[in-house]
Amino acid sequence: MRYQKGELSMQRPGDVTFQGNPLTAIGPRLEVGNKAPGFELLANDLSAVQLSDTDGKVRLISVVPSLDTPVRDTQTRKFNEQLEALGDRVVGYTVSADLPFAQARWCGNAGMKRMQTLSDHREMAFGSAYGTYIKELRLESRAVFVVDGDGVVQHAEYIREITQHPDYEAAVAVVKRLLG
Repeated sequence: MRYQKGELSMQRPGDVTFQGNPLTAIGPRLEVGNKAPGFELLANDLSAVQLSDTDGKVRLISVVPSLDTPVRDTQTRKFNEQLEALGDRVVGYTVSADLPFAQARWCGNAGMKRMQTLSDHREMAFGSAYGTYIKELRLESRAVFVVDGDGVVQHAEYIREITQHPDYEAAVAVVKRLLG
């Protein structure tokens, strides 16, 4: 499922900041209980990955502006470590606007096993649907979503200042609760 053209006009000026400077987020602000928008993103090998590919599983979606910065690197590594102990009923995605080739290079150096990096660089359709597209930078803002096996958002955290960390423990607690 792709975003609707009207969603591009849904702008949230000042909803996100970078080093204190206000920026404009594009798209809706998802809330717990919303149906998670479908997406099609590029994997490191340029294959298409859709949310529906993992129906029935819990999905932790970590959104970062770029993997080539220390805070974003830490975010992906922390979630990777925490998901390793939770088994194959949970899938982890890190979404950024980085090119798939840059993501593959980073993953090879970082040894990621549980967090699959996915690229939104082509159309920024994920960012527009999930409300993480930063208009001025053409990057994703930092956010974390947990989507249950039925495709319903069970956790949504939008980080206002993109240089700050998310609440790792809160997101993982929701994942554990959903796994029972």
